[in-house]
Amino acid sequence: MLDLRPCARCAPAPGAAAGPRPPGGSRGSMKLRCLALPLVVLLTVGLFMSRKMFLSENKDPSPQHVERLIPSSLRLLPEEKYMSSFSYSGIRMFPKKPCKCEDPKVKHVDRFQDALQPDELESVKQRRKKEFEHFKKRYRTIPRGVLTAQPNSPLSYPLYGVELLPLSTTLLPGLGVHVEKAEPFQVTLTAALGAFNTLADVSSEMVQGRGEKEMTISSPHLELVNFILQHTTYTSTVYNIHDVDTVTLTMGPYVAYFPVLIRQPRLPWLHDPGAERNINSLVTIVTKTFLRYQKLNILIKSIHKYYPNITIIVADDNDQPEKILEPNVEQYFMPFAKGWFAGRNLAVSQVTTKYFLWVDDDFIFIENTTLEKLVDVLEATNLDLVGGNVDGNFFSFRLLYEEGDEDGDCVHWREGSYGPIEGFPNCVFTGGVVNFFMAHTVRVQSVGFDPKLARVAHTEFFIDGMGSLLVGSCKDITVGHQKRNDPVDPSRVENMKRYGGFRTNTGEQVTFKMQLHYFKNRLKCYTKN
Repeated sequence: MLDLRPCARCAPAPGAAAGPRPPGGSRGSMKLRCLALPLVVLLTVGLFMSRKMFLSENKDPSPQHVERLIPSSLRLLPEEKYMSSFSYSGIRMFPKKPCKCEDPKVKHVDRFQDALQPDELESVKQRRKKEFEHFKKRYRTIPRGVLTAQPNSPLSYPLYGVELLPLSTTLLPGLGVHVEKAEPFQVTLTAALGAFNTLADVSSEMVQGRGEKEMTISSPHLELVNFILQHTTYTSTVYNIHDVDTVTLTMGPYVAYFPVLIRQPRLPWLHDPGAERNINSLVTIVTKTFLRYQKLNILIKSIHKYYPNITIIVADDNDQPEKILEPNVEQYFMPFAKGWFAGRNLAVSQVTTKYFLWVDDDFIFIENTTLEKLVDVLEATNLDLVGGNVDGNFFSFRLLYEEGDEDGDCVHWREGSYGPIEGFPNCVFTGGVVNFFMAHTVRVQSVGFDPKLARVAHTEFFIDGMGSLLVGSCKDITVGHQKRNDPVDPSRVENMKRYGGFRTNTGEQVTFKMQLHYFKNRLKCYTKN
């Protein structure tokens, strides 16, 4: 029990008279100082006892105790609440569930399976499934499954960053065992695509399985075990240019996993712009023409007005070819009506500059068609493609992927952009742009334009490029659009009628595109709002 009586220094002796006031203070202040000590002791002991009680109560709480203390933390939010918290533009991003095509808020839905005949659906599904399995095998670049770390594990290992060339060898950094007590140790390493060894000069009894997919280290000496682990190597034994092996590290009940990336780096493909490094050595202008020579000539003359020495490539699938006599124009002829995307492929395949600019054959260059601005954006960012606006109309859209099920995945088209591009206030990240864009030649060539799409096609290219092309759009760079004047020449009138017939989407073409998306892109639907 605490004694809270005043100390002898503060309390006067029995029967003693009050003495003189101490120098520098009053008698009252002295009493306060003397009372402070027992109060501080009381508070300190109280805090210690309460802390001890708190630690004791929380050392090993029972389920009933936890529920009594924090009942609300053991409940999940209502589904409608967290669904709204983890969505983007009305599309659920978490938790992962197979996407659905039915949504009353969506204005347009294409269900690609509907384009198939019922009697052929099952056969198409089986062929698509087989091709998808082959695709996943070829493009597997991440460890199979999720890797998790055990709590309080005595094992140390690399979490990320172990990488080597196919059939080469690397040290495995960070391997170690961390325990306080001495005991016999046995550590095992296992791999699927490689073999282990160690640079440590030790007996085969200590290290078993050198040069094999499984190697075991055994020793009663912790220092020796760690020395061997610190000098353990991994050698790629299965040739592949891009793969991931998952290494398993085991000691008794403790198991750890870490990825090893096996990758052949791509050699750079560099374009030499020459010592002058001007727009003519950096950019080639490409277009596709069909039954519109008059408009093509207007476009070429407008280009030469602002860029007289730039190269222009024309893919031409007219039935009555006309030779373009303008300077710096390369004209490539194709079979009649070969198609829109086939022409794009041909034109882009002949580009030898770092970038190309795509324009339609009825565009016209104006004062604000400044190609140098588009080059600046591509040079300063990691964009693969950047678009502008046509006749002052800025157009960009987002393509959002949602994982599905065995019936396929979903792609959603939405207006707008993903956000601004730093350093370029008039530019945004987007999923697709208009037919006025500049791009890295090699990057677009790696995606290509599907020649099966012969007539109306645009968004299809950007769907094929999802996950491969980073796209942007800038509203301050403009190209003009030629006025739609009715031609007077009878032959031109006839060509315009024929052109309109080719440009119009037919029901058969729409059905074909839906079937193509269903099989090639493994999509079950496409929604647009």
